[in-house]
Amino acid sequence: MRVLALDTTTRAGSVAVVEDERIVAERRGDDSRTHAERLPAEITALLESRGLALADVDRFAVAIGPGSFTGLRIGIATIQGLAFVTERSIVGVSALEALAQIASGPPLGADDIVAAWIDAHRREVFSALYRVMTFPLFDAGRLREIEAPAVGDPAATLTQWANRGHRPSVFVGDGATIYKDVIDRIASPQARIVEAPLLAGAIGRMAVARAVRGEAAPEGIRPLYVRRPDAEIAREAKR
Repeated sequence: MRVLALDTTTRAGSVAVVEDERIVAERRGDDSRTHAERLPAEITALLESRGLALADVDRFAVAIGPGSFTGLRIGIATIQGLAFVTERSIVGVSALEALAQIASGPPLGADDIVAAWIDAHRREVFSALYRVMTFPLFDAGRLREIEAPAVGDPAATLTQWANRGHRPSVFVGDGATIYKDVIDRIASPQARIVEAPLLAGAIGRMAVARAVRGEAAPEGIRPLYVRRPDAEIAREAKR
């Protein structure tokens, strides 16, 4: 199976081509331009670099969030358009779960806990917490969610987790890098921090794993915003 995967949760984002369990091409986006300016050209350029066309893609995959509202809308709309013209299915993947999948590999094993943190700005992080299971890397059963995606103050998030008995072994994502001092102070200075990797390849591999398990692609893709849009909050305040 060949999957074309796209991540637009950050300004740079990434795009990848995955064939079965192998990432054959993955590129970071040009963060000097907006996603609207770059897409779908970055996708077609990556395919052409591998001698491929859109018709050679079996399934599309896209990060559904959390992240930039504008980036998510553009990324999902782009993939929906490509899937429509090629009559292919789409898989939506949480960026937090993709981060945790990447960080859940060796030396981690069953029952270890992975925290995924994405910078949400305003001194907040998008967060989720997962327990590592015995399934293979990128398999849907690899991670069990123990704290659902949320947004909040890094220190308050860690305190809530600690009160529930959750002590992550690994933190992954740009939020973890930015708030390393908070992690060292409240969680543990021994907790390993993994810098934010490119996500498109992981998203593609997760889409392949779901297909292998026989999971059907959903009928529609819904963004995982976590935080309400500023415009919506402003409208309520005005009323």
